[in-house]
Amino acid sequence: MKLLRSKRGEMLVTVSVVLMVAMTVVAFSTKLYPVFLHKQQLDTYAGELCRVAEISGRVGDETVAKEEKLDAEMKISPNVAWNTSGKVQLNGEITVTCTMTENIGLWGGFGSFPITIQGRATGQSEVYWK
Repeated sequence: MKLLRSKRGEMLVTVSVVLMVAMTVVAFSTKLYPVFLHKQQLDTYAGELCRVAEISGRVGDETVAKEEKLDAEMKISPNVAWNTSGKVQLNGEITVTCTMTENIGLWGGFGSFPITIQGRATGQSEVYWK
């Protein structure tokens, strides 16, 4: 009976469980951190594209050239969607939405799932078209 009441070795089990939980949290956070970086990149990407459209007053050749330049610089290639195309009159609204799919999960394909991250920017045309 005295053997069943003994607390010897209890600390070993507790420390191993706490260590396992801590390592799982660290592993998950290292997989989650890049998602926040890509979200920041998408916001910057969308903001720069929108600014080019505002200055040129249209969605067209200038925005396509800027998109290609940003793809090369940032090494990402999101899906880009505009609310309009062609010329945009002075103070007309221009909205760009950039989306990417990021895979979150641990241990390769086990427990992983894709999420969609999105960057959006809105502005107004600065060009008066006659």
